[in-house]
Amino acid sequence: MQAKLVLVDGTTFEGVSFGAPHSHSGEIVFATGMTGYPQAFTDPSFAGQILIMTYPLIGNYGVPKKELWESQKLQINGLIVSDYIDTPSHFQSNMTLAQWLKNENIPGLVIKDTRALTQHLRSKGVMLGKIIIDKNIEQYDPNKTNLVAQVSTKKVVKQGKGNKTIVIIDCGAKRNIINCFVKRGVKTITVPWDYDPFEENVTFDALFISNGPGDPKMADKTIQTIKKALEKKMPVLGICLGNQLLALAAGGDTYKLKYGHRSQNQPCKLYGSDRCYITTQNHGFAIKTVPTGFEPWFVNANDQTIEGIKHKKYPFMSVQFHPEATPGPMDTEWIFDYFLERIK
Repeated sequence: MQAKLVLVDGTTFEGVSFGAPHSHSGEIVFATGMTGYPQAFTDPSFAGQILIMTYPLIGNYGVPKKELWESQKLQINGLIVSDYIDTPSHFQSNMTLAQWLKNENIPGLVIKDTRALTQHLRSKGVMLGKIIIDKNIEQYDPNKTNLVAQVSTKKVVKQGKGNKTIVIIDCGAKRNIINCFVKRGVKTITVPWDYDPFEENVTFDALFISNGPGDPKMADKTIQTIKKALEKKMPVLGICLGNQLLALAAGGDTYKLKYGHRSQNQPCKLYGSDRCYITTQNHGFAIKTVPTGFEPWFVNANDQTIEGIKHKKYPFMSVQFHPEATPGPMDTEWIFDYFLERIK
């Protein structure tokens, strides 16, 4: 079925539909990862976005069982690839990518020149767009929506056993974050984005702020909870959106990047050293101003953006990348150990 992608600036790309035969809109972004698309597509940080995969072969190893996804469903609003492979070969494959998209009513589009499309976004910046298949639709701007409220858990969930208890504020948390704590012998209490564990008299040792989609300034209730933790000098760790939320709670500022970081090969230097880590990232916003009392922890080697902050005295820290990976390299999983060592 013939279809097309129409960007908000009027640029149009012709393509062929291979997912759900319905039109959809959102913010058009691109990711440069070569593997791990099932985990990427189920990452809640992609909520409200139509994703372009720059790696040409997508679908070649199918879709694994639900337990291997990073959330319960597809989070993307649409998918654009250069070459879709409908004959997957992998021992974990349960279905084709096309079937998965159709099951969850998400459109997929084959556009041969994804290189030109990506270059356009790198030049102009990410922008709104729509996949038109069965009918024309209005442009949808996810940046005007509190996406964190949409993807966050609706109930309190307890997992793991151990002497240390961590409250995880779920702003769109990937499953492997919780797994990384549980396998280290930590009890986790996952709560909604607007849940205040202090008001609810929850007994815990540290606060964790997860990844998630959209503008961090929309998650105002989460920011207020983090402020309380900082006032109590409680250990705090943030990942991805959690990095930006910690900065805002501590008095810093954030801004939107031109086209974001979405890949499994972002180089991050440990601040003040020559040590560099290859990291997984998925974000469109970043820290603009480091809060008073904090210092940079990691810096992106490509564009020098701040990729992590750490307090000079107290156990408050955060990273912009994903130390739990999935997909991507696990070179920075030591961040979890570093944090847990600083919990009394």
